[in-house]
Order: sequence, then structure tokens, then C-alpha cells
Amino acid sequence: MNQIKCPECGKAFKIDENAYANILKQVRDEDFEDELNSRLMLAEEDKKKSIDLAVTDLKIEMHQTCSIKDTKILELQSKLDAADVEKTLAITQAKNSIEKERDMLVQQLEKVQEYNVVTQKLAITKAVNEFEKECDELKLNLEKAELEKKLAEKSMREKYELQIKDRDAAIERLRDMKLRLSTKMIGESLEQHCEIEFNRIRATAFSRAYFEKDNDISRGSKGDYIFRDFDESETEIVSIMFEMKNESDTTSTKRKNEDFLKELNKDRIEKKCEYAVLVSQLEPESDLYNSGIVDLSHRYPKMYVVRPQCFLPIITLLRNAALKSLNYKRELARVKEQNIDITNFEKSLDVFKDSFEKNYSLASRRFETAIQEIDKSIDHLQKTKDALLGADRNLRLANDKAQDVTVKKLTRNNPTMSAKFESIKVNEAA
Repeated sequence: MNQIKCPECGKAFKIDENAYANILKQVRDEDFEDELNSRLMLAEEDKKKSIDLAVTDLKIEMHQTCSIKDTKILELQSKLDAADVEKTLAITQAKNSIEKERDMLVQQLEKVQEYNVVTQKLAITKAVNEFEKECDELKLNLEKAELEKKLAEKSMREKYELQIKDRDAAIERLRDMKLRLSTKMIGESLEQHCEIEFNRIRATAFSRAYFEKDNDISRGSKGDYIFRDFDESETEIVSIMFEMKNESDTTSTKRKNEDFLKELNKDRIEKKCEYAVLVSQLEPESDLYNSGIVDLSHRYPKMYVVRPQCFLPIITLLRNAALKSLNYKRELARVKEQNIDITNFEKSLDVFKDSFEKNYSLASRRFETAIQEIDKSIDHLQKTKDALLGADRNLRLANDKAQDVTVKKLTRNNPTMSAKFESIKVNEAA
């Protein structure tokens, strides 16, 4: 019995073991539920904070992009305003100059009217014509400059509007990706991208190739994909172990390509692949990995790191390099087959010799046993012969003794028998 004290009234009472266990279980279950609910609330708050942080970062990035866009628009507008001011100033200056020349010509005309009216009229007419011609050329140049300015303005505006649209589309894509995708989903999308790219050219370029996910975890680890290509005689041309790695921009800890090379090399050796390739979007700012195909054979044998756009080129390069050594592989396979045939022949000959030796030994032992048995039989027959010869000698002696037996000898010293025989003789005579 257990004693429990009431926290309200202070009264103590006793309960049995089962009731005490039930009460204790209820208390523990309630504590567990409270703890679970509190942890769920904390996890929900952390998730909400992460989402708010991602939205805040995105808003800051969008604000910066919009600020850059507004700055460029203001620059363009200032350039247009400056061009308008220059055009207005040029027109004003040209107009003032023309008006000034006109006033000067009028003054000169008024001065020389009384001297040479005809000559002055011709000169004035010529000057006016030249002036009008210059005005027309100036107007034409101004119109042409204005048209070129409008075209340049339109082209520049369209160019920057297109850049702004592309930037807005990129921002929307990043926003959707950040909202919808997790790190694991991004990695899976990279795997799907590589698989789709390979299947797109499989029928034309790799009709005999094997490219499937590595699902064998019997040795404790596995890669993402295994590529194997064969020729028409089912001889393996090349084999590659692939690993695809990517991560979201919002990941708290940024991973490096170096973190996955050791495990990838281990998977390559365990799955008996010739090459290992890491298709990675990690370290996006690295000039080394952004330059193209990176050979890391100095770290691990036949190891390469590529970006997704180099996925198909690395397969093609490794396959073409392997095709050059295919003849050597075939010759090596033929020599191995010959060696296997010779080895099998030698093994068969050794098996035959061992079997023959065993059979010979068994036959020899049985032959010796038969000879020994024959010798024993001969000894036994000789003993039987000697026994029979001894019996024959005894029978002959017995026969001689029997032939030597007569009635007289039998009745000698035996009166009873003598009387019997005498009575028999008398009876026969009568």
C-alpha cells in the first residue's frame, strides 16, 4: 500500500499498487503531452522565424534590385533632360545668331541702298538664299539628331526594360524556389535534370549503356547513379560512379565539394567502377569549379568534379577515351580466355591424374589383397590336401587291418564266440 497526501486539505490516504500506478501513469502522460506540445510550439516558432528571415532577405534583395533599377532610370532621364536642354540651347543660339546676322544685313542694306541698289539686292538675295540654305541644313541636322536621339533613347529604354524584366523573373523564380523547395528537393531536382538529359540522348549516343540509380546499400553506403557502357560483344567500355550535390541559398551551413570526395571514392571502389564524377552546384563563387571539368586525380584516382552543364560532356570524353583502349581490353580478354582454357586443361589433366592414381592405388591394394587371399587359400588347400593324404593313409592302414581280420583271429581267446561259430557251422551242415 502507498500513502498519498492531498495538497489541498493535507489529509493522507492509502491506495493499492494498481491505483497508484494508474495515477502515476496519468501524471507522466500529462507531463509528456505538455512537453511534446511545448516542443512542437518551439519548432513551429523556429519554422516561422526561418520563413520570416527568408522573406526579409528576399525583400532586401528585391529592394536593392529596385533601387538599382530606379537609379538607372533616373540616369537615363537625366541624360534625356540634358539632351533636351542642349538641343534647346543649340536652337536658341542658332536663332540668335541668324537674327543677329539678319539685323546686320538689314543695317548694311539700309546703308548701301542709295549707292548700288541692284548690286546690293543681288548680294542680299544671294546672302538670304545661302542663309535659308544653311537654315534648312541646320533644321535637317537638328531633325536628324533628334531622330537619332529618340532611337537611341528607345533602344536604351527597351534594353534596360528587358534587363529589368529578366531580373524580375529571376527574383520570382528565386522566391518560388525558396518558398517551395527544401535542400533535399533541390538535390533531387538536380538528379532528375541529369537523368532527363541522359535519357534525351540515350537512344542515339548510348544505346547499350546502363544508367540507373544505385540502390545497393549492402556495404553501408551508395552513390546516386552508376553508368556502364558496353560494346556489341558485351565487353565493358567504361563505368562511372556519379554523385549529385546541391543546396539552397538559405542553408545555414554551406557545404564544400571536398566533403564528399572521400565517400565517393569509397563507393567507386566498392561498386567496381573505373571513374568517379561529382556533379555539383556547391561553392558557386569558386573560379576553379566554374572553369569547367576539374580533374582531382591527384587527390583520389580517376576523380572529376563538374557543373551540371558539363554532365554529358564528361560522359562523352571518358567514353571516347575508353574506346581507344578497347582493343587492348579485347586482346587482354582474349589472352585471359586462353589462359583460362590452359588452366582448365591443366586442371582437368590434374584431376584425371589424381583419379587415375586413386583408381590405380585402389586396384593395386585390391590386387594385393586378392593375392594374399589366394595365398591363404593355397595354404588352406595344402593343409586340406595334407589332411586328406593323412586320412587316405589311415584308411589304407585301416583297410589293411580290416583285410587281415579272420574268424579265427576274432574267436581266438574267446570261447563263447568260438562256440557260436561252431554251432552255426553245424546247423549249416545239417
